[in-house]
Amino acid sequence: MTREKDVAVSHSKVMALAQRIAQSIEQGGIAVGSRLRSIRDAAAKEGVGRNTVVEAYARLAARGYVEARAGSGYYVRKQPPGLRAQLPPLHVTEAVDVVSLLREQLERHYEVRVGEGRPPASWIEGSELRQHLRRARSHGMAEIEHGYRTSWGYLPLRETIAHMLCERSIHVNERQVLLTQGANHALDLIVRQLLEAGDEVLVDAPGYYPLFGKLRLAKVQMLGVPRQADGPDLDALEAILQTRRPKVFFTQSLAHNPTGGSISLPKAHRLMQMAATHGFLVVENDPFADLLPATVPRLAALDQLERVIYVSSFSKTLSADLRVGYIAGAADRIHALCDLKMLTLVSTSEFVERIVHQLLSSGQYWRHLSRLRERISAALGPGKKALERLGLAVHHSQSGGYYLWVELPQGMTESALVRSAAERSIFLAPGSVFYPDRHGAQQALRLNVGYVNDARFLHFMEGALDAWRAGS
Repeated sequence: MTREKDVAVSHSKVMALAQRIAQSIEQGGIAVGSRLRSIRDAAAKEGVGRNTVVEAYARLAARGYVEARAGSGYYVRKQPPGLRAQLPPLHVTEAVDVVSLLREQLERHYEVRVGEGRPPASWIEGSELRQHLRRARSHGMAEIEHGYRTSWGYLPLRETIAHMLCERSIHVNERQVLLTQGANHALDLIVRQLLEAGDEVLVDAPGYYPLFGKLRLAKVQMLGVPRQADGPDLDALEAILQTRRPKVFFTQSLAHNPTGGSISLPKAHRLMQMAATHGFLVVENDPFADLLPATVPRLAALDQLERVIYVSSFSKTLSADLRVGYIAGAADRIHALCDLKMLTLVSTSEFVERIVHQLLSSGQYWRHLSRLRERISAALGPGKKALERLGLAVHHSQSGGYYLWVELPQGMTESALVRSAAERSIFLAPGSVFYPDRHGAQQALRLNVGYVNDARFLHFMEGALDAWRAGS
């Protein structure tokens, strides 16, 4: 049986189990408020693997049939009278399931947040930047006028961004820059504009998991390119290109999420040669650009936006509440994306864009970045040493981002570790979430350097590793 068939069979088992439980809930076979079987008991009763039960329960939670209670299990939710909701199509269910990690980052149930994608609030909104954010908000409110704005976004900010990109050797003008509601909105526009159902695309494996959800919603087939310390595995990519014809490669070349690594200059050159030879575009997501030197190798600088569409954001470095990102590319592509933005969103918030421009033009943002780099550096060294003392393999190449990629010992499963951590209100990001196809994913964790030195997390990991070694 091929790997594709294995995956299809696994998905069908998950959907069948979720459908049976949903039907039992609707028909009153499982009472409102009652607890579903534990993962272990359900797997034994249904004759399936534990991962199948975990994914089925996640789908039921996404549809509102059940709710997860930390440390306790899954419970049937009260349904409105007459509700007979049906599970959505497979591609929608998969997309929702993929972003369960994102949901926790937004709703914030856990006390220790080592799996968080963003830095601690004390590093951003709660730092010295707070007073300047308040001043910039007041300044923006005083100048804002009522009514719709251009879909392109606030012109002075676009001009400033164009200047910033030129400093990174990406030569553009303001008509090649489109403002968005963060990088996720930028990626959504690009997926809608470039791809149709059935298209094939390349993605980092591991890579940026919210992108995988968008691609599943679009019914696009993902081809995972293994990620190495110095960028994509180009030999593996070459093998893929012998039989497949992907339209786009979505990649994060610098301060990679989740591994933390950055592409080397030789790999960057070879990747762009392969794109030209095989005729695919490259979408380069660069959310940590402002933390990194302007001289590091960027695909957009090598290509000058002929085949590369460049995406970045201020959300990871300034404030998650200030949802401002941007797309830079060839003028015709950016015009088409602007039209799509107008059709789907009309325009982004000029008020928020003015705030960001005020912080940039006043110099406060650049002073904030200097302090942020110092905080990352101060946390990274001790955190990495603490994890290595526990016997964990830590992958990180001083790239300037927020992430450490930590391999678990062979034979230790991340799912059991994540559940055990959740019982102690510790939020972990399992490595499998970052693979387009979770089957065969590396057993690992993505850890945020801003939280990795928390004594509660380190104590938990020490106990979990000791218990695993004693039982192995």
